Amino acid sequence: MQQRKTKTWVPLHAGLTVSEALAEILCHDFQVMLSWEDQARTWDNTEGVHQMRVSSRRMRAALSAFRTAVPKTVSQPWSDELRWIANQLGPARDLDVFIDEGLASVRHRLPLSGGERLEALARQRRALAYESVRAMLDSERYLAFKLDFPDWFGQAAWTRAELSPRERHRLARSIAHYARKRLDRLMHHVLEAGLGVDRDDPRQMHLLRIECKKLRYAAEFFAPIVPGLDDFIDRLKGLQDLLGALNDVAVTSELLADLLAEESDREVIRYAGALIGWRTHQAYDLLKDFEERWREFRRSERPW
Repeated sequence: MQQRKTKTWVPLHAGLTVSEALAEILCHDFQVMLSWEDQARTWDNTEGVHQMRVSSRRMRAALSAFRTAVPKTVSQPWSDELRWIANQLGPARDLDVFIDEGLASVRHRLPLSGGERLEALARQRRALAYESVRAMLDSERYLAFKLDFPDWFGQAAWTRAELSPRERHRLARSIAHYARKRLDRLMHHVLEAGLGVDRDDPRQMHLLRIECKKLRYAAEFFAPIVPGLDDFIDRLKGLQDLLGALNDVAVTSELLADLLAEESDREVIRYAGALIGWRTHQAYDLLKDFEERWREFRRSERPW
């Protein structure tokens, strides 16, 4: 039985400065990431890898959301380390989803042989992926990150960097004012990405999904200081779920191509083709609601 993580907002309040709020966000998600380390070593609880990956992505999103106060030139080394961590966890997470959700969802729906062999191949590959996760967790690079990153955000080291007077002024301002401006800007990026988007173009839909994810992370950061964001986040999540359907098909296709690169068993290959067809059908069935969801989102009130 997998343990599910209870959602908790970062403990921000309107009295914090921009600099203090960034430190709070990074500290919160850093601690969350560390709390899932032991579970991430095996697939007994697949939430371990998942939550570590989400936390690393949220910290990168925070650095991006605060970029007008802490410029990319200052935060980039840590953003690169967080990307590395997420990338090391990615293959294990993709295989967890493929086995526990992708294959499980069609097990009794595809009347074809080859499914058991395909699952066995996936489980073998997952074992290798988790070896890579454990190697990352035990690496000197990850240890250095765990030691040095808390010092960086704990001491607000960005204040000692070469910043412009405007950036220093922003760091000292109230987070409440900054949060509203950043949410407005990120919302603009989402609307721009969705303007005339072709739902049959995976690239366009993927770009829209990325912008939605950036906005959602920022909204979650700022929810404690901007009333009404909870409902907004729920609507945004509904839109993201639809966009994620197409991404799941793309990930499944790439994963199967890799798994079956040297496979000659025709039954397994046929099963994989049927699986792609089924997942694609599911995705486009969900996307029938995209236009309506998108219109509702565009017209929704911005709580900030």
